[in-house]
Amino acid sequence: MEQKKNQSRRSFLRNSLGTVAAFTIVPRHVLGRGYLAPSDQLTKGVIGTGSMGKAHFGYDSTRVVAICDVDKLHLQEAKQLLGEGVKTFDDYRELIQLPEVDIVHIATPPHWHGTIAIEAARAGKDIWCEKPMTRTIGEGKRVIEAVQQFGRMFRLNTWFRFTDNFYGMNTPVKPIKKLVNARLLGWPLTVTLSRHTGFNWKQHWIGKTDLPVTPVPPELNYDRWLGPAPYKPYHPHRVHQTFRGYWDYDGGGLGDMGQHYLDPVQYILGKDETSPVSVQVEAPQQHPDAVGTWSRIIYTYKDGCRIILDGEGKDEKAAFIEGPTGKLYPGFRSDIPDLEKKLAAYPDPPPQVTDFITSVRERRRFALNEENGHRSCTLVNMGKIALQLGRSLEFDPEKQLFLHDEGANSLIDPPARTFWS
Repeated sequence: MEQKKNQSRRSFLRNSLGTVAAFTIVPRHVLGRGYLAPSDQLTKGVIGTGSMGKAHFGYDSTRVVAICDVDKLHLQEAKQLLGEGVKTFDDYRELIQLPEVDIVHIATPPHWHGTIAIEAARAGKDIWCEKPMTRTIGEGKRVIEAVQQFGRMFRLNTWFRFTDNFYGMNTPVKPIKKLVNARLLGWPLTVTLSRHTGFNWKQHWIGKTDLPVTPVPPELNYDRWLGPAPYKPYHPHRVHQTFRGYWDYDGGGLGDMGQHYLDPVQYILGKDETSPVSVQVEAPQQHPDAVGTWSRIIYTYKDGCRIILDGEGKDEKAAFIEGPTGKLYPGFRSDIPDLEKKLAAYPDPPPQVTDFITSVRERRRFALNEENGHRSCTLVNMGKIALQLGRSLEFDPEKQLFLHDEGANSLIDPPARTFWS
């Protein structure tokens, strides 16, 4: 599914960027019915112009007016795609101060997400942020505070809770949510995410432990790329396409795919306002710098619901969801007879605001926002902390602190490099 999504984005870019580059302000009647003049569009500043940043240049009802990247080659390529008139920066702080920018789109590596989101909120910008929402639990809490203090709209860019088939389930999330709300599977529930239920954990995202010191290429401002992350000598494997293999910037396959997979599960289980009370891990000892592989991560909620992340696909017969009175398998198959007929008698889940342009124009909270996005990102970050420490942990969902483990709590909000703290 992710590969298909990326292919469709690339096709969209090829077809649309020529048009984006040629935009001039023309009357609405010249464009015709259904088209928006640039003066009617919301404006965006995109921070991070690698493959993900460029994939968002052509969204309907928006117009990119400014871009930022610490790699001059990325910035030059992006400007060529967008054409003249687009402002370019290598420091995001200049971009977010532009009065003509309505929305800041954060497409940097995750170690920058929290810092930029907070500064953008303070600058009065609405925010569209890539997943994972933040690299740490503490950053997520501060993003919530800033977004709400300054009255901004926030969208986290993972869409499976409200659109598209949910990986191996071959259906959008809506009927799964309806099934769980109807309690036809009973309660509590166990959800298993593995390759056998349609979820690939991308265990190839691992770091290297023997990186030699390499000269920084002239086009890259490496100090600014690191930003709040601890200083480590440059090597090309630490940046750009392979940064996910290092704890300082992300969390391997769990960091890459975790929020795509776990956010809809959180919504399905009705856990948008809470977190698990424990996380257990089965994994080799992790390197302090380089992310390694893992076998299993198990989250348990206060009511007994569990989420099992099976990194090795050990349980070939696992159901996607299993409860005391039924099971749901990939392809929306179930051991409950006449499931779809029975579901028809139950109400659909409440509607959500799933168009960020509507959210911004009408000041209505987006379906996946700073609060529920933080809770699903906390699932990812809890798992990362347990893996790094090599031990199971207990968690207080209200205080958002680990119990009886100062080592774990020190990773909730690790210190940033002095300038960025």
